[in-house]
Amino acid sequence: MGCSSCSTNKSGVPKGCKSNGNCGTGSCGSGNKLAVFDWLSNMTLPTGEAPFNIYEVRFKNGRKHFYKSGEKKLSISMGDIVAVEGNPGHDIGVVSLAGELVKVQMKKRKVALDSPDVKKIYRKATQKDIDVWNTARDRELETQRKGREIISRLGLKMKLSDVEFQGDGNKATFYYTADDRVDFRQLIRDLASAFSIRVEMKQVGMRQEAARLGGIGSCGRELCCSTWLTDFRKVNTAAARYQQLSLNPLKLAGQCGKLKCCLNFELDSYLDALSHFPKQDVVLKTEKGDAIFVKMDIFKKLIWYTYKEEKFKWYKLSLEQVTEIIDLNENDELGSPLEDYEAEIAEETKIDFENVVGQDSLTRFDTPKKPKRNRNRNRKRNANQKKSGNNNPSNKKKNPNQKNTPKQGGQNNKSNKPSGQNQNKKNTNKQNPKQGQGQKQNQKQNQGQKQGQGQKQNSSPSNKKQNNQRRNKRRNSGNNNNAQKNKQ
Repeated sequence: MGCSSCSTNKSGVPKGCKSNGNCGTGSCGSGNKLAVFDWLSNMTLPTGEAPFNIYEVRFKNGRKHFYKSGEKKLSISMGDIVAVEGNPGHDIGVVSLAGELVKVQMKKRKVALDSPDVKKIYRKATQKDIDVWNTARDRELETQRKGREIISRLGLKMKLSDVEFQGDGNKATFYYTADDRVDFRQLIRDLASAFSIRVEMKQVGMRQEAARLGGIGSCGRELCCSTWLTDFRKVNTAAARYQQLSLNPLKLAGQCGKLKCCLNFELDSYLDALSHFPKQDVVLKTEKGDAIFVKMDIFKKLIWYTYKEEKFKWYKLSLEQVTEIIDLNENDELGSPLEDYEAEIAEETKIDFENVVGQDSLTRFDTPKKPKRNRNRNRKRNANQKKSGNNNPSNKKKNPNQKNTPKQGGQNNKSNKPSGQNQNKKNTNKQNPKQGQGQKQNQKQNQGQKQGQGQKQNSSPSNKKQNNQRRNKRRNSGNNNNAQKNKQ
């Protein structure tokens, strides 16, 4: 490797640059996107063999090309900034790989040694070249913003994802994505007149755009397409079906909007495991009836079946038991009921979390909290008690100016004492001795006893009529007594 910080001490302990997996200096190339570790860097070439004169040069967002040093023998190593041939002019890049390992990369990408795509390396970049390169890189964000404004003004159905300037600042490449073909001839004229540069439009796919922009995937790590994945293979929904995944586009799609590339990573292991399982359309014939497939657990080698007539109950069987039933059916024999096979499966005891050192349970936040119903019930009871206390006539204060006169219709008085005693006291003082005292006192005493016992009279229309009839009888009897006394 080209960085001295990655070497080892005398004791054999690696030094490292304390960057948590990436090169802090950037000279060894491991801190960049799509970096390749040169495991042949510490090996010397055989005697009489010249070093390989083709180098891999990296540009913005992991774009890489192969360049040869030409007739001049330049001492170039990984991490050097070089000026290479452009179209037109020259471009500035960083050497990402050198040596014999470049041959392997060229073979992998199917690039021939004498291909016209392999251009020349002019020289190592000078300080002036680096300054012009940095100023051109600083113009990219502003150019991208104005380019999007021009696209929206023209009404083109395309998305400008990135802009890359050439090292000499005379040319800019605009990367865009579009669903259909776009006529951008007027766009090129407007961009060239606005920025006074040569314009090149390059269309990229959704996955290439995500690889250029980068990001964090659902797994919590950086995207594979922007770190190490170079070829984009086709991903079908069949890969999700083989892995027993739900066909939810929100979970299966990546940041590019397409199916995730990682669905293909474990597909081979699933296909090898599924080769030992029977097909899902196979029907098991037992003594109790026919059983059909429900679901399976590939790595635990468990399959769930249910009867056609009793689908509410699922039976868990092992792979060996299912193959045994299938073999019996092929010999025109019926298998035992599924209940007998399910009882033979021995379930392993699961070791849960043990609170040995006084630690909290790991699943203490999984159970939902119970609603606080008791507090609400107590609050409602207190509120009802207060309302009933305010409406109770016995709790109301007695007005001292109010007279304790009996009400019509047999209604109870609102005093704490029996209303009958108060009526007796007042009536005895105000009553005329010439009137029928005996009959009225007896009647009022009977009324007072009934009211003192707490018996409430109903205020219905029938009871009012009866009370009025009783009053009329009392008045008539009193008038008759007075008339007899006057005659005497």
